[in-house]
Amino acid sequence: KVPLAPESITVPEAIGIITARGFGCIGLTDENGLLSGIITDGDIRRKISGDILGKTAKDIMTPQPKTAAPDTLVAEAMAVMNDMKNSFRRITCLLVVDAGGKPVGLLHIHDCLRAGFA
Repeated sequence: KVPLAPESITVPEAIGIITARGFGCIGLTDENGLLSGIITDGDIRRKISGDILGKTAKDIMTPQPKTAAPDTLVAEAMAVMNDMKNSFRRITCLLVVDAGGKPVGLLHIHDCLRAGFA
């Protein structure tokens, strides 16, 4: 099941979902159910020095995360995950969103590796 929650949840709630689902990330949705951001376990580690436990997920999320469409080829998705031109680090998961911006799935680099695509 895709790790999703409203962007209004607290950071501790987001951490709980990230931990329970085991993907290392959570997609966040706005009041219309559209993808608004992502929090990864790496984001939490980088921001742990501040008082993040009293904040909402929206306060610390990465807005407008990189995504894939349902018909994106695995090779294209992996190229996005490995592209460091527009990011200082590689990403390990892509949320899959439909044409309207609603999250419908998640592709993790480990899925690609298990399937022999990398």
